[in-house]
Amino acid sequence: MGRKMDKHMKNEIIMRLLKAVSVIGNTALFMLYFYFSSPTLRQIDKHLIPYILFTLIFFVILIWLVRVYNSFEIGGRKIYELIYSLTLSSAIASGIMYVVQAAFLHKIPNLLILLGAFAAEFICNIIWVLLAHKIYFKLYKAKKTVVIYRSGADLQKLSEIGSLSNKFEVVKYIENPEEIHSLIEEIGECEAVFIAGVSATLRNGIIKYCVEKNIPAYIEPKIGDILMSGAKHMQMFSVPILRVRHSVPDPFYLFVKRALDIIFSLIGIIVTSPVMLVMAVAIKAYDGGPVFYRQTRLTKDGKEFQLIKFRTMRVDAEKDGIARLASENDDRILPVMRAARKLRFDEFGNFFCILSGAMTIVGPRPERPEIAKQYGETLPAFALRLQVKAGLTGYAQIYGKYNTEPYDKLQMDLMYINDMSLSCDIGLMFATVKILFMPESTEGIKEGQITAKKENIEAPKELAAVSEEK
Repeated sequence: MGRKMDKHMKNEIIMRLLKAVSVIGNTALFMLYFYFSSPTLRQIDKHLIPYILFTLIFFVILIWLVRVYNSFEIGGRKIYELIYSLTLSSAIASGIMYVVQAAFLHKIPNLLILLGAFAAEFICNIIWVLLAHKIYFKLYKAKKTVVIYRSGADLQKLSEIGSLSNKFEVVKYIENPEEIHSLIEEIGECEAVFIAGVSATLRNGIIKYCVEKNIPAYIEPKIGDILMSGAKHMQMFSVPILRVRHSVPDPFYLFVKRALDIIFSLIGIIVTSPVMLVMAVAIKAYDGGPVFYRQTRLTKDGKEFQLIKFRTMRVDAEKDGIARLASENDDRILPVMRAARKLRFDEFGNFFCILSGAMTIVGPRPERPEIAKQYGETLPAFALRLQVKAGLTGYAQIYGKYNTEPYDKLQMDLMYINDMSLSCDIGLMFATVKILFMPESTEGIKEGQITAKKENIEAPKELAAVSEEK
């Protein structure tokens, strides 16, 4: 055990040094840009303080963005995702500092130098990611992994483990185990365990065993687990107590959040007005129908409001009177708005709802009453999302997909509700920028579905086959 820990510590130090090289390298490129783009500051001996200050600000912003975009998740993400995340982090940090620099110098710095620095950062990031990826998998071999699940639907939720075969080598699938003792024997000397859908008692026994044996355990949580994660530790009696209650945000936080909503919605309306004008003309020219689409949605405490979006579908999209989500290759979507929908530009109309106070920038997605009712029939806890005001972006919108199961969306929304804070909101706002150019985030539901709820899910054939061989 001690030798394993020493090796793990050594590997961690190597990876941390690699990450430091990336941050320092990007900061060095910014310093060069700042030097060549600011003639008045080239005499560093006379302007040392602003030079150091600007560098430190860039350094701090870059580290924060790298964390927001998970840019250093080597082994857990595809190479192109890492390059995209790291480049986006350095690009946004450089862009912010470009604005700060312009304000400091009272003039617009040379944009070509900034673009040159960005190109250099992009090339360096590609080289770094390829090198770090190669080193990571030399240091860390694929862990022999056991997947424990209750049913095919639970196994389906873990199907993405197949895309991480370099990190997890699944050696055994265990379906619907009954008791802990025989299960421990089957787990044996594995190096990682994934758990989905098993009973709480059995799951807790597996977790205790994994902690004792220093085996990483990855668990698909239940609603109760998410609610408990936001519990407050209290020492009221001679035993530990956890308090779980309805969301009660701090009044100061709500005041600042509302102020930011007003400021950012006004900025959003002004900045996106040219795009909104183009979309309005395109929609009107295509079929002569209304530019905006108004629809009843739910917000805090189940209150209804009229959501405003740019119309992306035919006027008679729901002529049968049935509320349904968009499906893959949906022929109801207007050809002139298909690209705008993928980039979520149709959501720009939401800025007016935020300005009015019906919505907020960060919060659970506003759901239609009809669809929420359908979800609530089989998932009563779905109403827990309505503890806070509905938002333009949020945890579920960023890390889930348009067609993500309602149960999983609810869990993500509850994670946000448990962790509501200004830093969390700002982080999610920046994280939203990343998904704008990721088409899978707007992937529609399957043909024939009405909502995102999937019925009769079966395990993938290749996984089921492995499971039967156990």
